[in-house]
Amino acid sequence: MATLLDIKNLHAQINGKEILKGINLTIQEGEVHAVMGPNGAGKSTLSAVLSGNPNYEVTEGSITFMGQNFLELSPEERSWAGLFLSFQYPIEIPGVTIANFMKTAINEHRKAKGLEPLKAAEYLKMMREKMALVEMDPAFASRGVNVGFSGGEKKRNEIFQMAMLAPKLAILDETDSGLDVDALRIVASGVNKLKSSETSTIVITHYQRLLDYIVPDFIHVLYKGRIIKSAGKELALEVEERGYDWLIRNEI
Repeated sequence: MATLLDIKNLHAQINGKEILKGINLTIQEGEVHAVMGPNGAGKSTLSAVLSGNPNYEVTEGSITFMGQNFLELSPEERSWAGLFLSFQYPIEIPGVTIANFMKTAINEHRKAKGLEPLKAAEYLKMMREKMALVEMDPAFASRGVNVGFSGGEKKRNEIFQMAMLAPKLAILDETDSGLDVDALRIVASGVNKLKSSETSTIVITHYQRLLDYIVPDFIHVLYKGRIIKSAGKELALEVEERGYDWLIRNEI
């Protein structure tokens, strides 16, 4: 397996406040990593920094993605390189249909790779296939992006976008937030169907329940901007049973 993502001694701050305080994490192709931790641990900050959110400043350390220095790339360039971020709170984009939004995104990716835009028939076929993958009503293609969607529909739309863009590394930032059991199952099923030996996933979550559906190879517990424990999938069950306190006590 090849190394997909390599994070070394990553420090990051926002508005002068340091949030990440020395993250080390290596992800190989084909792996699923879960990042857990209490509120304020730095989980969403990690996803924001990886995606290139300009509100965050990296003050120390490095991020290497497929051999590239990620810190030198814009958010768009990181996406074109193969990174996808599923937002915790997907925004609404009135006046822009899902079909047009995704067509623009895909053709920008193709342009960055020196490829011609997809022909209309090819695009429509691809869109129908990926919507079926996440059990999404084809009628949603003509609706505004996330406009009037339920929480589950928004998250399903995020996984549809992931399916369309076929990233090398997908970051799911609390995708389970606000989902009922049925919506969680559908979203997780879509993620699992997209898994391959050449792609990887980072699942950021508070709760063990999502990991019943998306089974990780490794779990990392984040606390006060540092990874304080890494282990296999059994760690999630231990956190569910004992909470984070037993780990945090060792850090105090």
